[in-house]
Amino acid sequence: MKPETKLPFYVKASLVFIGLFAFTAMLYIAQDIIIPVIYSTIIAIVLSPLVNKLINKGVTRALAISIILSGFILITVIIVVLLSRQIMQFSDSFPMLIDKFNEILNDTVSWISHTFNISTRKINLWILAKKTDMIAGGGSAIGQTILNTGGAIIVLVLIPVYTFMFLYYQPLLIEFIHRLFKTTDQGEVNSVLTATKKVIQSYLVGLLLEAVIVAVLNSTLLLILGIDYAILLGIIGAILNVIPYLGGIIAVALPMMIALATKSSNTYCLLVLGGYFVIQLIDNNYIMPKVVASKVKINALISIIVVLAGGALWGIAGMFLSIPLIAIIKVIFDHVEPLKAWGYLLGDTMPAFLGIKIPFNNKMFIKSMETK
Repeated sequence: MKPETKLPFYVKASLVFIGLFAFTAMLYIAQDIIIPVIYSTIIAIVLSPLVNKLINKGVTRALAISIILSGFILITVIIVVLLSRQIMQFSDSFPMLIDKFNEILNDTVSWISHTFNISTRKINLWILAKKTDMIAGGGSAIGQTILNTGGAIIVLVLIPVYTFMFLYYQPLLIEFIHRLFKTTDQGEVNSVLTATKKVIQSYLVGLLLEAVIVAVLNSTLLLILGIDYAILLGIIGAILNVIPYLGGIIAVALPMMIALATKSSNTYCLLVLGGYFVIQLIDNNYIMPKVVASKVKINALISIIVVLAGGALWGIAGMFLSIPLIAIIKVIFDHVEPLKAWGYLLGDTMPAFLGIKIPFNNKMFIKSMETK
């Protein structure tokens, strides 16, 4: 029997990096196929309990899936229609907002010129150059937007079809996963599948409830302050809040800009900032721990990294999918012995601080110091 050959560390590290690079390249190249499949899988897992309830009442699987999926699509369409109406109202007053922003820009240029002793002409030339660059890139951006819109329509058609198929063939898919592993590993496979299902359901359902609560709080605050398009901005802020850490910054920037453009006093801008800060405190300390009852906790550092990586890889879709996917990966890591250390790294369980104690009471240590 030949002795087992051990590869040097640098060879193993090189193979790992090459594999990761190839895997990432595949995810990027095949994103048009992978993203609808992931969305459909997550939706199927969330809707699965409702489908199972109808099946237990004697409804056939195909009919139960059709009823639940139709209800889900109807609710989604109603939400999209309501948002579209708000967006149309916003677009009607868009020229007025542009004029107001131009006025603010001119005042800002005058202030910079006076404060830093820079020629107004130089500042305006710089702004004009930037506008020219944006217009030059606008043609390709419009073309890309049209292509993306066509792709989005295809995805919106594919997701319900994929979701129906995943729900219909759920027993077959689960049996396939079981057959991939040995009989002795079936208990661990069941644990992983159950934990993954609970993570997705608890996280997404809780996240939806959190978004509704935050949308109500945001809209109420903006309505009290008299900010235009309060409901639209409140809902957009709640949707952006789903993106950890980064979404909240963008969410508060939008109503602050509208307050700056539509209100005569800058105090409203500061009130919006203060109000959103209070809402974030309530969300982070009360709503998130109570409502988003996910059993898997991802630490802040990993959350920011995966959100940025997801955005770079798949755009906005990647930013929204990054946290559920990393939560599923952590569940798998926690159940596979060689990968448990990586699962621990993804979590937010802080170890006890181990201070380095200098053994001043150690006689050998003192004696060695005296000889020196």
